[in-house]
Parts: sequence; structure tokens; C-alpha cells
Amino acid sequence: MADTSYSVQYRDEFIAGFEQGMSQLSTAVTNDAQTKGNQAVFDIVDSGGASAVTRGVNGLIPARADNETQVPITLQEWHDKPRKTGFNMFASQGDGRAKMQMSTRKVMNRKIDDDIIAALNLATNSGTGGAATLALVQNLVAKLGRQDVDVDDDTNMFALATLAFRAELYQIKEFNSHDWVEDKPLVGPVRKVLRWNGINWIFSNRLPGAGTANEKCFIYHRAAVGHVANMTEAKIVAGYNEEDDYSFARSSIFMGSAVLQNKGILSFPHDGSAIG
Repeated sequence: MADTSYSVQYRDEFIAGFEQGMSQLSTAVTNDAQTKGNQAVFDIVDSGGASAVTRGVNGLIPARADNETQVPITLQEWHDKPRKTGFNMFASQGDGRAKMQMSTRKVMNRKIDDDIIAALNLATNSGTGGAATLALVQNLVAKLGRQDVDVDDDTNMFALATLAFRAELYQIKEFNSHDWVEDKPLVGPVRKVLRWNGINWIFSNRLPGAGTANEKCFIYHRAAVGHVANMTEAKIVAGYNEEDDYSFARSSIFMGSAVLQNKGILSFPHDGSAIG
């Protein structure tokens, strides 16, 4: 016989599991809040490559029309709904309702990023990839610049890369040395967005092929990608069903993403398989 009876104590406050809980990309694209309807239309306007002209022999200045392209984005509805029975709420450890509200919010934020990444993945222009170097980034920027993209607009230029690419960036002197940059990336906490080389860098493990020898990363201008959502009516609600005795939380959003200007997006491959 055992001479001691041990008790088990369960911590009442729960600990959130590791998963992405915030949208990283919703502020890195051109946004619009849809208030009514299932479609939003973006109007892209340029001169169509027009050149300046001289006055005609009749004394009049030749007129032209602007080149306008309307890009529609169709919204889809997305939902997530965790549910627990009354017994599970009573018997389980921690605050069951808070657990459901937290997890459903995270699910929806990840879906926002997945929707934007899916749009980026439809762009058809690609650049040469390789290990993270200053030369690689400058070559990608130059290729975008040849498409008349405003690559000097450092507020609106973004790169979306994998964590393996970030691991290589942190090891090159032009990225981490005070001789090259004012902000020291190896000092202090890891930042969600890093500005380097005139580009705002965001890193995600949700990109196509992440962790493989064929990761797909992107460099783009904000005006090249559109995202629409009913942000004024997006909901995260919690409730209780008396008839069947269960509690639930539900998050819902109507949204869509699309390429607005294909020439403003450049994908590039990267080998992330070295990081096991």
C-alpha cells in the first residue's frame, strides 16, 4: 500500500497555445470597408503611357483620354464557430467562454492573411531568388522599378518573406551592422515589421512552400493589392442555447482580395529547407 495520497491541482487560468493570432497583412495592402453589396470595384487610373505633345498646326492642343481600369473584388462570407456543451463548460478547466472567443478571433485573423496571400499568389511576374543578400534585394527592386513602380515610396513598398529568409537576413552585415543601418535588429525585441533597404519587411510561415526548398516570397507596392471587408460589421459574438444547453462563440467576416496591378508584384523563390 502507498503511504501517501497525492492530490492534483489544475491551474484555473488557461494558457493560449502557439498559433498566429493577429493579421500581419491587413495594413500592408490597399483597404476598403464595404458597407453594402457583395462586390467592391477599385478604379486604377494612368495615362496609358502617353507622351507630351506640341500644339497642332490648327493651333489646338491634341486631347486624350485617361486610361481607366476597374478591378472588381467579390466578397465571400467566412465564419468560425467553436461550441461547448453545458457539461463541458462546467467540467472543463479554465474559462470556457473566454477560450472560445480567443480561438475564434485568431482563426479569423489568420483567414485575412490567407486571403491576401492567395491574391498575391495569382500575380504572374517573378524574379530570381536565392539566399538573402543585399544584391538579391536590389535586383528585385530594380526589376519592379523597370515597370514604373514607385520603388522609392518606402511607406508603401513591402516584402513578404518566410522565416527562413529572415534567418538569413539577420546574418548579413548590411542588415544588422550599425555601419549600414540605424536601427539594430539584433537589439531589443523582435519587431513585427522591419524597414530595411527602403522596404517594409513582414515575415510569415503561411506563404506557399514555407519550410521547403521551394518557398515563395513576394515584394510589392501597396497599390498593387486590394482587400475589402465589412469591417464596420465584422462580428465576434458569444451566446448560449437554452434548449440544448450549449455555449458558443462565432466570428464572421465578409471579405475578398485581388491583384489590382499585376506589374506591382514580384514573386521570388527561396530555399528554406536548410532550417530543419
